[in-house]
Amino acid sequence: MPSRQVLANAVRALSMDAVQKANSGHPGAPMGMADIAEVLWRHYLKHNPNNPNWADRDRFILSNGHGSMLLYSLLHLTGYDLSIEDLKQFRQLHSKTPGHPEFGYAPGIETTTGPLGQGITNAVGMAIAEKSLAAQFNRPGHDIVDHYTYTFMGDGCLMEGISHEACSLAGTLGLGKLIAFWDDNGISIDGELEGWFSDDTPKRFESYGWQVIADVDGHDADALTHAIDAARADSTRPTLICCKTVIGFGSPNKAGTAGSHGAPLGEDEIVATRKQLGWEHAPFEIPADIYGEWDAKAQGEVAEGKWNEQFNAYAAAYPELAAEFKRRSLGELPANWAQASSDFIKQLQANPAKIATRKASQNALDAFGAILPELLGGSADLAPSNLTMHKASQPISAEDFSGNYLHYGVREFGMSAIMNGAALHGGFVPYGGTFLMFVEYARNALRMAALMKQRAIFVYTHDSIGLGEDGPTHQPVEQIASLRLTPNMSTWRPCDQVESAVAWKAAIERQDGPTSLIFSRQGLGQMERTEQQLADVAKGGYVLKDSTGTPELIIIATGSEVELAVSAWEQLSAQGKQVRVVSLPCTDVFDAQSAEYKESVLPAAVTQRLAIEAGIADYWYKYVGFNGDIIGMTTFGESAPAGELFKLFGFSVENVVEKANALLG
Repeated sequence: MPSRQVLANAVRALSMDAVQKANSGHPGAPMGMADIAEVLWRHYLKHNPNNPNWADRDRFILSNGHGSMLLYSLLHLTGYDLSIEDLKQFRQLHSKTPGHPEFGYAPGIETTTGPLGQGITNAVGMAIAEKSLAAQFNRPGHDIVDHYTYTFMGDGCLMEGISHEACSLAGTLGLGKLIAFWDDNGISIDGELEGWFSDDTPKRFESYGWQVIADVDGHDADALTHAIDAARADSTRPTLICCKTVIGFGSPNKAGTAGSHGAPLGEDEIVATRKQLGWEHAPFEIPADIYGEWDAKAQGEVAEGKWNEQFNAYAAAYPELAAEFKRRSLGELPANWAQASSDFIKQLQANPAKIATRKASQNALDAFGAILPELLGGSADLAPSNLTMHKASQPISAEDFSGNYLHYGVREFGMSAIMNGAALHGGFVPYGGTFLMFVEYARNALRMAALMKQRAIFVYTHDSIGLGEDGPTHQPVEQIASLRLTPNMSTWRPCDQVESAVAWKAAIERQDGPTSLIFSRQGLGQMERTEQQLADVAKGGYVLKDSTGTPELIIIATGSEVELAVSAWEQLSAQGKQVRVVSLPCTDVFDAQSAEYKESVLPAAVTQRLAIEAGIADYWYKYVGFNGDIIGMTTFGESAPAGELFKLFGFSVENVVEKANALLG
């Protein structure tokens, strides 16, 4: 039987060979963490390579994602559908093995880990989801949700500020099934990191409320075993295992240096490394006995089989809960969802109200939250302003995880990446709120949600200069445009309570990506609509007011500016002008409609167009062309009452009418 050192060397060899073949990559971390991986993956990790999506599997996150060949090697060796040829295609076009782990490219990849710090934060989200599902579904003698979240992370993850946000909250929430391994090798790309990272990391995590197991030899299997046992024995605190490792372990000349961090070792050094490790096999060659020791398929089948038996017993005792668990695990909506949500929207249209769309959002949550227990809400310390708590909201705490609402504190970035982790885990539709301006703190997590096609719902209120006196630091200008420019991000800016509910319905139903919902602070009047117009809201854009004949001018508006456009339309129509008003609450959904529908709303022959939005003006050229005009922001805002600001920046009926008449000549 091969020794544990030899089994770990298989990971080292595959990693250095793949990086060398690609002539690109990071061999140091995989070689340094191979011993830790051998202990965890062969003796603790509960998973089934034959079913990577088994609901009660342990989650493994490689937060230091630049060391991706570590994960690819582990997946290959343990029996996932990732062949030796896939490893040879490391970092090549259309391969399953890109430079950083990408969710959806290969089985067993739980999340995309490129930007450092987000992997550990996703792991916190997964651990929250596990603990929440366990509290909601487990019953005495029936622990159908019972798994760990393990994550590897490096110094870079700890230097990124998001790790503070996430790990602080993890300690407060007492996530006892979250176990993080810190690859403490003292090296980053620039070299020895003493000059730029001198934190006392153990004390830092102790202050968060974590169990800290310090000074563990990351190359000693027995020491690692004892550390993991101690971590699993503490059910009330997350655990940080501080693993002292040598980056590039086994390389005679580059081990322990930045030379093994972010570049291939080189052919000569690989020959020398093979000799030093006693690895006599050719590149990408793994002997059958080593494969046999790593293969986890049979063990995984047994583990999942036992769980299936447990679940069958659970289903017999609690059939309704079992059916609900299956539904939520599959990401399906309740059978009554379509009818109930549509009825609610029709009821809103029949009962007009002038309210802020942030309040309309809360009203929609009151209605939808009652039938969607999978909604996992939250806000970054702005619940009274974002209005993200609804009638069925119950806060989560370390003592009681049966609720459905998280107080994230002032942690916009951490909140957003935690939401991604909860979405990836399954069983929840996470949403979280902050002011639109503070999307700037969270943007990279939103990008990752879009990249991974996760159903996360980002709620942004105080959407423009309309928030007034707080001034330009809090008044978003370019944020909506940048969200719209993010691939696969759906962005809604509704004009009243009806469009707000439709936006929520679309976000909840969307299965292939995140949604940003943009809501106002100030009250907005409700628009009159026909039955057809009500149906067309879901298409992202529709004709709200029309001319009696062929339109000469089209006014396009979103959010609070739709009311302004309608008021201008009334004046222009009274002057005998042929004007159409188009409400365009979601440009990406509108753009995805058929050519025939888009032409019916924005006919190409009508080149005189005027767009109105209290956000950056340049975005709207794609809809008005260079013959049209835009009333929008080209500067930052000012500190003053909202009414004065709207007038100052041209958002008045008088200015709209003047611009319209200028276009009409």
